[in-house]
Amino acid sequence: MNRDELFHIAENWFQEQGWKPFPFQKDTWRAFLNGKHGLLNAPTGSGKTYALWFPIVLNYIKQNPDYKSKHKKGLKAVWITPLRALSQEIRQSAERVVTDLGTQMTVGIRSGDTSTKTRTEQKKQMPDLLITTPESLQLLLATKGYDKIFKDCTAIVVDEWHEILGTKRGVQMELALSRLKTVSKKLRIWGISATIGNMEQAREVLLGPQSKALENSVLIKANIHKKITVKSIIPKKMETFPWRGHLGLHLLEYVVPIIKNSRNTLLFTNTRSQCEIWFQKILEKHPEFAGEIAMHHGSINKETRVWVENAIRNETLKAVVCTSSLDLGVDFAPVETVVQIGGPKGVARFLQRAGRSGHRPGKESVIYFLPTHAIELIEASALQKAVKHNTVEDRIPYLNSYDVLLQYLTTLAISDGFYPNEIYREVADTFCYQALGKDNWQWLLNFLVMGSQSLQSYDEYKKVEVEEDGKFKVNNRGVAMRHRFQIGTIVGDVNLTVKYQKGGCIGTIEEYFVSKLNKGDVFTFAGRNLEFIRIKDMQVHVKNSKKKTSKVSSWMGSRLTLSAQMSELLRNELYSSDETIEKQSPEIQSLAHIFKRQRRESIVPKPHEFLIETFKSRDGYHAVFYPFEGRFVHEAMGSLLGYRISLLSPITFSLAFNDYGFELLSDKPIDMQQVLDNNLFTTDFLLDDLQKSLNATEMARRKFRDIAIISGLVFTGYPNKVIKMKHLQSNSQLLFEVFRDYEPDNLLFQQAFTETFEHQLEEGRLRLSMERIATQKIIWKQCEKATPFAFPLITDRLSREKLSSEKLEDRIKRMAAILMK
Repeated sequence: MNRDELFHIAENWFQEQGWKPFPFQKDTWRAFLNGKHGLLNAPTGSGKTYALWFPIVLNYIKQNPDYKSKHKKGLKAVWITPLRALSQEIRQSAERVVTDLGTQMTVGIRSGDTSTKTRTEQKKQMPDLLITTPESLQLLLATKGYDKIFKDCTAIVVDEWHEILGTKRGVQMELALSRLKTVSKKLRIWGISATIGNMEQAREVLLGPQSKALENSVLIKANIHKKITVKSIIPKKMETFPWRGHLGLHLLEYVVPIIKNSRNTLLFTNTRSQCEIWFQKILEKHPEFAGEIAMHHGSINKETRVWVENAIRNETLKAVVCTSSLDLGVDFAPVETVVQIGGPKGVARFLQRAGRSGHRPGKESVIYFLPTHAIELIEASALQKAVKHNTVEDRIPYLNSYDVLLQYLTTLAISDGFYPNEIYREVADTFCYQALGKDNWQWLLNFLVMGSQSLQSYDEYKKVEVEEDGKFKVNNRGVAMRHRFQIGTIVGDVNLTVKYQKGGCIGTIEEYFVSKLNKGDVFTFAGRNLEFIRIKDMQVHVKNSKKKTSKVSSWMGSRLTLSAQMSELLRNELYSSDETIEKQSPEIQSLAHIFKRQRRESIVPKPHEFLIETFKSRDGYHAVFYPFEGRFVHEAMGSLLGYRISLLSPITFSLAFNDYGFELLSDKPIDMQQVLDNNLFTTDFLLDDLQKSLNATEMARRKFRDIAIISGLVFTGYPNKVIKMKHLQSNSQLLFEVFRDYEPDNLLFQQAFTETFEHQLEEGRLRLSMERIATQKIIWKQCEKATPFAFPLITDRLSREKLSSEKLEDRIKRMAAILMK
């Protein structure tokens, strides 16, 4: 069957659905059938799933002309999804194609949710088309005879590649693909990605920078202009001194009419705690929504999440309060309206969420932006421009993740074993390990066999044996079993299952939150008020409670920071407040009274200016700096500056920071002229000063815990017998100290510092922002009292400190009233 005949089959199918294939879909079919690898860039809801399922099935038809009467069993294609929640949708699309085209192909899912029975069946006979996650793919590589499973596989599709890129799961995928390229001779590798800034690099990381696959690849962009309308919710009354403590709840009554006037609405929050609070407050103020509103986030149990997804699909819910758990392509029918609560901190995330509305080709997406405090309206205005000019962030890939490589090599060693020379060539062809030298490779091999230089005396670290023919192999069943339990790169706090005393699972919660609860404490989780009874067998036993509570389940790692692109957009938008009113956005115009007051007390900085404010309050002497670079950069810059100032004269500070700036608070005044005269914003000795100022060793020690778990140095425990986080911490700390004292050139020890600076402190970005400040005119304003720009910082610090019995909100209102005089 020639290509025209195959295209005819596909076009007929589209015609029967009342659709017409897009040019990008046809281009993808053509490239795939010509044996090309590639990256497809297409917006959410544009039909990208059919762009790749079709050529996979058409290729099978081409190879098997008698496909209707004879079926050739075996795995033919693997579809990788980063979220298990997406699996059902992808499966339905695949089944629709294979059934309607009259093939006898089977479609299966393999993920953490797959039952043991299904896995056993798959072991005997793999489905033709498999939908799985990066972790489950690694588990397949840990299976004896995996080469036979993948021998005839013709395609691997990595969906949502922009989400995996720039994470260790991305590295995991790079390694898996490097192996499968060798095992499956007819393999075509394809990625699907929403728009990111570094699209060419994304293709390079997917296929390998020096590989033949990259040479024989295409980048296909869907030329579909998605109309996105952003509507800011601008309150009629706005505080001149804004603060974020109320999470935007004072605007709840602005949201209710939006929910009532829409067929269905998604309300996106940035954290799970915020999601829980908003859900509770809407029901508290508007009980008429009971049964029509639900909540969705990653810690709620699977059954509830699936029920919510189906209810959105069937339009039986009026609104869902959710987190990023519904960001990615869960392919339900489009919702009518999306509300973003608080700044999304990045353009890509905002566009992804906007795309949930009008999630069909040619449909307009409508998203409302609800600020959690007034200054976030500057973010809203910046996002409007980003949407207009299609400005999107880069995703920076990882380099030299030795922990992930050690995990991968152990995976190969527990299945069929590996020969180092063969695997080295494959690994060195990946983007992450392109600079991996022979010396470091030898160190990693020694680590697998002996557990590194300083651990040679301990048998538990000697996992891999070298056989006579030079093959590296794990022969110990216990080592193999423990490794399989721990495959993966997502390391968080230990999750405990929340259950009613009489059975019934509600979801999972992190150990650190539960550890602060006493028997009888009531907390909010999954939209219910629950009374804590006890922890038993890694389960949190609870019962429903009618008591009101202010304790809302919270999760670590839910802080988002402004992306570099978002920071730049925000600064440019702030500068626009100086323009004539006709050139200003409605959001900037609505903040006129805040800018007016800011100018009265201080200034609103212009593009060539950097603002520092100092003032005294009953708390002490405040120095506030405004780089507008995001909280991670501000944390590092604040610590660095505090350290450098203390070298000039002995002084101690407490540090507060948010996305707009940072505050150094002391019990004696800073000699700011001395700070300016000594050029303390220089990038000279930056790394050295950072290490001293931040206690980088302590941060690296925390980072090392994750590295120790991923590399297999520390075992997290068996299911239902998980090792407590504090024990994991102490186990990894012990190893960290051994390496620090006896083996400082240990690659995992060094990696902890590299990751601390590159990923946590964003050292590269810090350097760039300090270089920018060096070119600006520094304006130091000695103010009488806190300015509108400084107020959110002060109130942020207060909300973290233990306050007297007076309520935080009352104290902040009183402070604002005094400042308004």
